[in-house]
Amino acid sequence: MADEEVLQDTPHRRVVRRGGTVRRPVHPWTPAVHALLLHLADVGFPYSPRVLGIDEEGREVLGYLEGESGPLGWARVVDDAGLATFARLLRQYHDAVADFRPPEGLGWCTGDSGLRDGEVVCHGDFGPWNIVWRGEAPAGILDWDYARPAPRLHDVAYALEYVAPFRDDAECLRWLRYPEPPDRRHRLELFATAYGLTSTAGLVDAVIDVQRSGIEQVRALAERGCQPQVSWVADGHLDDLDRRLAWSRTNRHLFA
Repeated sequence: MADEEVLQDTPHRRVVRRGGTVRRPVHPWTPAVHALLLHLADVGFPYSPRVLGIDEEGREVLGYLEGESGPLGWARVVDDAGLATFARLLRQYHDAVADFRPPEGLGWCTGDSGLRDGEVVCHGDFGPWNIVWRGEAPAGILDWDYARPAPRLHDVAYALEYVAPFRDDAECLRWLRYPEPPDRRHRLELFATAYGLTSTAGLVDAVIDVQRSGIEQVRALAERGCQPQVSWVADGHLDDLDRRLAWSRTNRHLFA
């Protein structure tokens, strides 16, 4: 449509902006995600998009979050202040969702439903690219499709993979906006403190576990015919994930 601005256009997902709204494809887990977002609105969490319904083309309609995101989000978490802000944002989300109990019968992208003891509904994709910034302050969190029940540590470890980061120096300098090789141990400790953890014990193992389980999840979703995982597997992305996991195992001494 002429009044729609294309925000993302891939074979599996076309996302557009129309005025103050975003229109996205629905998935089998969209009702669960909407229940989560409605809860966050009810408790006054200011960083989640608001659910506005389903449009005439069967797309979900969410409120548009104004600000900078995507590749620009990486630069915001390079310095200590931005990294601490990022960690505190994750803690704010976990606190806001702590008393959310999903309605019965709703399933998430993993196929799970309900909550086990010690679990919350994690964001599932809490990386720098999914944070909206206005200047130095976060203004929103995007892309809730991978929300799922898990211990809070899942989101913590997932985020740390990207912001500690569990990447080699060449990638940090070339792609992740670092002006020099990062002090990974310092960054892991800073994130943990800002989030509210009293110890970093077990965090490196948790990141490695999340990397390993992420590979299994990509494979499982691809086998179910879900995109973009089908394309990722066809393009050899699992090999990239295996290499990253091997790097983390080999270089764990950089973090502890």
